[in-house]
Amino acid sequence: MKKSGAEVLWESLIREGVDVLFGIPGGAVIPAFDAMLNYPKLKFILARHEECAAMMADGYARASRKVGVAIATSGPGATNLVTGIQVAFMDSSPVVFITGQVASNLLGSDAFQETDMTGISLPITKHNFLITSPDQVAQTVREAFYIARSGRPGPVLIDFCKDAQVAKTDKFDPPEIRLLGYHPPEHAAPEKLEKAAELIRKSKRPIIFAGHGVEISGAGKEVQEFAERTNMPVAMTLLSLGSIPSSHPLSLGMMGMHGEAYCNQSIQNADLILALGMRFDDRVTGNLKTYAPGAAKIHVDIDPAEINKIVKSDVSLVGDVKMVLKDLNPMVANARHDDWLAQINQWRKETDDHDIVAQPNNGYLNVPQIINDIWRVTKGEALVVTDVGQHQMWAAQYYQPEKPYSFITSGGAGSMGFGLPAAIGAKVAKPEREVWAIVGDGGFQMTQMDLITAVKEGIEIKIALMNNHFLGMVRQWQEFFFEKRYSAVQLRNPDFGKIAEAHGAGYRRIEKPGEVPAAVEFARKTPGPVLLDFHVQQEEAVYPMVPTGADLHQMIRRPAPEERK
Repeated sequence: MKKSGAEVLWESLIREGVDVLFGIPGGAVIPAFDAMLNYPKLKFILARHEECAAMMADGYARASRKVGVAIATSGPGATNLVTGIQVAFMDSSPVVFITGQVASNLLGSDAFQETDMTGISLPITKHNFLITSPDQVAQTVREAFYIARSGRPGPVLIDFCKDAQVAKTDKFDPPEIRLLGYHPPEHAAPEKLEKAAELIRKSKRPIIFAGHGVEISGAGKEVQEFAERTNMPVAMTLLSLGSIPSSHPLSLGMMGMHGEAYCNQSIQNADLILALGMRFDDRVTGNLKTYAPGAAKIHVDIDPAEINKIVKSDVSLVGDVKMVLKDLNPMVANARHDDWLAQINQWRKETDDHDIVAQPNNGYLNVPQIINDIWRVTKGEALVVTDVGQHQMWAAQYYQPEKPYSFITSGGAGSMGFGLPAAIGAKVAKPEREVWAIVGDGGFQMTQMDLITAVKEGIEIKIALMNNHFLGMVRQWQEFFFEKRYSAVQLRNPDFGKIAEAHGAGYRRIEKPGEVPAAVEFARKTPGPVLLDFHVQQEEAVYPMVPTGADLHQMIRRPAPEERK
């Protein structure tokens, strides 16, 4: 019995373990959506914008550690996915994007709603496919999922011609995967492992960098065990927060542009860096000429293209972080670095003295205090999804997760509008977890239309909106580096209470510091999505901050208590 290409698509997705997907239908995918009605195992969440559907699928993938799926029609529907595809690509998130395409005989004719999606997506996907025959569907889906989830994960696009969705085929049982030239490595070379072990044994001031690859490979436990045995402190990138518990004495928190001063000072004074699954982004390193000048570098990454791309390594270990640590662990003896850790703790105390949340209340509602209250009330166990901007950095500093897969954000792409839809996807993936979206007023307005999606689907996300009537991070840069010449950053905001009411979401407005804990509890106890509208201090700045091109240790520090207004 033959099946249509559309039927083979859905059966192939089910075979890959898909049970939920996000998107919006359109003319070029009507046959696929029609066939979907015959597969009630699949839950489809209708978004209000394709960009949101892409980010929902991304949030779902990061929270579940499964492959997310988003689907859209051709032309504008497909191009609306592009920002979400880039976000997934920059942060190595496994998402399969399916786009409808005009009939194969019309390709290249500028037909109605035709767009060359394989051409457009080529630089921002791990791989992409164009299906012109139903015979290709089953094999293509199998390869797409294999590529998306294996090795260094990433987005894969399937562009699906309309006539191939309708035509019949008897090829729906694909053979095992064999991709010539694609062999993601797992274990590093033994001779390089021995060189790395020797450097670790000799080091007096070592430090571990935990990157996003630690979470992707599920190596949090191995990293913590290795750090405890070798007595090495652990600094984390923005995307790896929670790799080891924030309360662990060896945790240094976030490194880089808005990392804590003691963390960056430790990097600059280290004699060895063991970098695990991270790519030395420019926001991590500062000035490369003065970056960690006395440190030997061991770089572990599954993607050989990342080795020596930005920072030259003394030893490169190409492989899966979890596998490499399992191989390396028996080669390194227990160690103590008491003097080194004492020095770091002295730097840490200086930082604590400047901490905003430790200062007397000045009567203003500030974002660090709000996030600290959310962290305190939820005991650090909520899954936090952020948008992009000042609140994102404050969330990274003040929401300190105790376990992996608890902090989701757009790191490499830095895409405003990510927070709300990604939180929806994360809650769909993890309905048993408490999910908070921490967003700014600028980013929230870019994707707020999908609040109705959360309401319609009964998705229990809690939204903390930091409302300062500014595009805050841009304003801060203009304040620091452009003599306070504020250009196009002041916002006139709508009445968010009326927006929440119109969508059917819970709402509360908060203006005073003492109101925060009760508002957080209100959100937790109120069924369905809830929007907390925090009217915060307008011109607060994120500290510390490493100016672009400056040395990592040349930070603009938090003002001393007597300097704060």
